[in-house]
Amino acid sequence: MPYKLSATLSAHSADVRALSSPTNDLILSASRDSTAISWQRATDQPGFVPSNVLRPSSRYVNSITYIPPSADAPKGFVVTGSQDTIVNVFALDKAKDEPDFSLIGHTENVCALNATPNGTIVSGSWDKTAKVWKDFKLAHDLKGHQQSVWAVLAVDEDKVLTGSADKTIKLWQQHKAVHTYNGHQDAVRGLALITDIGFASCSNDSEIRVWTFGGDLVYTLSGHTSFVYSLSVLPNGDIVSGGEDRSVRIWRDGECTQTIVHPAISVWAVSTMPNGDVVSGCSDGIVRVFSTSEDRWASEADLKEYEDKVAGQALQAQQVGDIKKSDLPGPEALQIPGKKPGDVKMVKNGSIVEAHQWDSASGSWQKIGEVVDAVGQDRKQLYQGKEYDYVFDVDIQDGVPALKLPYNITENPYSAAQTFLQNNDLPLTYVDEVVRFIEKNTAGVNIGTGGNEYVDPFTGASRYQASTASTGTAPASAYMDPFTGASRYISGSGSTPSQAPSSAHMDPFTGASRYSGAASVPAPTTNILPVTQCNTFKQANVAAMQSKLHQFNEGLQNEISTSSLAMYPQEVTAIDEIFAYLGQTIATPPQQPSVTLTAAHVEAIIQVLSRWPTSQRFPVIDLSRILTGLCPRVLDAPGLKDRFFEALFKASDWSDPWSPPPPKPRETNILLLLRTLVNSFQERAGLEDGAWPTRVFESLSQAPYAVLTKTQRVALATVLFKFVFSTKPRAPRPF
Repeated sequence: MPYKLSATLSAHSADVRALSSPTNDLILSASRDSTAISWQRATDQPGFVPSNVLRPSSRYVNSITYIPPSADAPKGFVVTGSQDTIVNVFALDKAKDEPDFSLIGHTENVCALNATPNGTIVSGSWDKTAKVWKDFKLAHDLKGHQQSVWAVLAVDEDKVLTGSADKTIKLWQQHKAVHTYNGHQDAVRGLALITDIGFASCSNDSEIRVWTFGGDLVYTLSGHTSFVYSLSVLPNGDIVSGGEDRSVRIWRDGECTQTIVHPAISVWAVSTMPNGDVVSGCSDGIVRVFSTSEDRWASEADLKEYEDKVAGQALQAQQVGDIKKSDLPGPEALQIPGKKPGDVKMVKNGSIVEAHQWDSASGSWQKIGEVVDAVGQDRKQLYQGKEYDYVFDVDIQDGVPALKLPYNITENPYSAAQTFLQNNDLPLTYVDEVVRFIEKNTAGVNIGTGGNEYVDPFTGASRYQASTASTGTAPASAYMDPFTGASRYISGSGSTPSQAPSSAHMDPFTGASRYSGAASVPAPTTNILPVTQCNTFKQANVAAMQSKLHQFNEGLQNEISTSSLAMYPQEVTAIDEIFAYLGQTIATPPQQPSVTLTAAHVEAIIQVLSRWPTSQRFPVIDLSRILTGLCPRVLDAPGLKDRFFEALFKASDWSDPWSPPPPKPRETNILLLLRTLVNSFQERAGLEDGAWPTRVFESLSQAPYAVLTKTQRVALATVLFKFVFSTKPRAPRPF
């Protein structure tokens, strides 16, 4: 029997992001309306009714799982994770506002949860970690992924699977990563155990993969046409998946046996019941139950209403592929049966293009919507493992690789601008220009939850626009880079939104209308020679730098193949002391450093540079840049300066063949090396030894100027500038 609608659960007011259905009579749902609901099967009527509405957070609740009954909780526990970074645990036997336990440790959105029958909880977060909690206390911190952990699965009490936006899956034995599975081409979003085989994974690459725990790929399931967000497994072993293409799909023996189309674009979550029913949670805020048991099917009237909603949907063109209306057949083409479940056929019915899907259970084509031209962005943009409404390319200077500016339309533009400037070591004096740029290039975007707008439960950002009148794309003339003033961005749509009202240009801190009228970007200042001032490279986000360095170190430490490269305990101590010194030095007001840096601290940097992989050296080289600028006399020990810069040149692969374009890690490392030299000359470090600058410039001369990027050329010119000015006589300065 095919799956048909069994029940519709309507109580959430926004996207249903996560589900759990541990028994035939209990469904747990989490939503971006800041609630989690436990639904109990009704005894006096068909379907389910809310039995407990939990409010674990004032922000979006993005993950949920269940712990079976125990002496402390006769009805079990519900566990929730949300944007507030906290994992909350509620006993279901009594309704209350406050959780029984709050598990604190994550630093960003908790987007994935799973639990064992014995109550061990596994959580995954945007902070790139997963955590294992036993007896509601942190037992293991799983660090090694390079981007957000979007999927977690407890294999047993000691083994855990994690899936990440870095496209990998890791198997952990307690706190050690014992295997890494590579194969997906995009972020891994869901995991599920497959009895007697291993496990299944789904991804933004639109594929589902079934693996053995040994790492063998058993088979790949292809059929979804967009992101696949969630997986579950039926009691008979069939796989259930839900994704961005409005569908839930049932898979048996490597083939799709049924496609259940939904009247909503995003099927964020799927879950299965012991009786074989399937539960889905969607971007329209509704939980739906589907069953193969005829006695649990909804009434004929409800089934007809559901089919009409599906048929009445307007599909974006990119959901069903590129089409040319003049080449489409008429309705008579629907007399030819489909080849397999889920086949989509488009026909021209007068001036309307209809999409129909083959339903093998009924042996007929079912209308799933009318095809319209796509509006807005094709899909959310991924940047460093997270989803954003926009990821802008920002030109700092002509010829220099663009920097990435991620932004969600619900963000405070000042916060986004400040984060962008700090991450890219740019002066905060640019913050107003970047804010104007954000406001200008996102003008006309409407956000909300009504109509056809769907809101991403991770970020709260509107992904879909309600009409072609508001595409979310600024007019071509509005896309002006905040640094160069160039019109880099061209609208891909013929329609253009109206300008944001002047009231939108309000200071986010005071509420004052600081920016009125059009948020125009001033024309770039003309460069005039001679240059009388040059760049400085002493800006630093010490905390972020330290976090990144430790993240890389823990990644090396947790992999058996790279554990020998990780820092030794004495090196960790020395590096942390350097960070403590720098943090106190640049504090406002400056603090008296609690440690004195010595040659041993520099030796620790040299040793780490000599072992770490090229792609992970940049925070160590960046640390060298700041150390040279703020504590130059630490290099005064005989021979230390030579060995230090020799290590930096080697770490940046300076002597390797120069073939354009250089790999991105090498490009970054070379830029940081040049900036370290700038700081050294700025502080006159090493200039007492007349031979040392000669050796440096001999090394610099090896690089063909044409291969350097514009940013590297600026840094190289600044090295020369600083050297010339630093060798001029000047009053001695205290150190």
